[in-house]
Amino acid sequence: MATHHSSTPNVHNAGKETFADNVFFSARRALSHHASGGNVLMLATLLALLAANIPGISTFYSEFWGQEMRLQIGDFNLFSHAGHPMTVLQFINDALMAIFFFNIGLEIKREILVGELSSFRKALLPILGAIGGMIIPVSIFFIMSQGTTYTDGAAIPMATDIAFSLGIIALLGSRVPSSLKIFLTTLAVVDDIGGIIVIATFYSGHIDMAFIGYAAIGLLVLLAGGAVLKIQTKMFYFIIGGVVWFLVLNSGIHPT
Repeated sequence: MATHHSSTPNVHNAGKETFADNVFFSARRALSHHASGGNVLMLATLLALLAANIPGISTFYSEFWGQEMRLQIGDFNLFSHAGHPMTVLQFINDALMAIFFFNIGLEIKREILVGELSSFRKALLPILGAIGGMIIPVSIFFIMSQGTTYTDGAAIPMATDIAFSLGIIALLGSRVPSSLKIFLTTLAVVDDIGGIIVIATFYSGHIDMAFIGYAAIGLLVLLAGGAVLKIQTKMFYFIIGGVVWFLVLNSGIHPT
């Protein structure tokens, strides 16, 4: 009897552990199969639409994006813009989107060097498509807003929403040929870069050339570290890249 009682808790515990492991394994498998970037993006969009339109929650939702972000050492706040702390929305647009474009840029660089865009002829098609995707919407906007105060918003229809473009491609998965994915990605990125250049050129209130000069020095340091000194340590690029991002952000130009 003693032996029977001493072994019973172990059997129960083993059963509980097995059940917990099974639940964890099932959840992890479901996430890996279904929680792709596209699914997460669409779910987040749906939740955002609900939160923004439900009375009571919409107020909290709007106030959330205005919360201040701080990464502070003494009096210095890395997440600051023109001496003011960045809001959550500004942090997403000016910091996280810069990282997003950096990752997309790496993908396109690989394709330019050894992939689908390695020839000028292949790379030219999505670039021309992006240029057409900027000129035509802006022309339509100008025609429809001629003689009104809305003409100042001509840059709004220029840029393709690259996150949603890639999200939809991710949802389709293997049904989309890799060449089409690369074409659409390149088109969306070039289109967004064009929109950002127009915004930086025509919509910036004040450009600080000193910050731009310091950022250029930082880029030269990065270039020398990679091409001349052959530095492989990621922390070197992370730190210098962060400094360059901060300088560009405070120069008045969008850091993406």
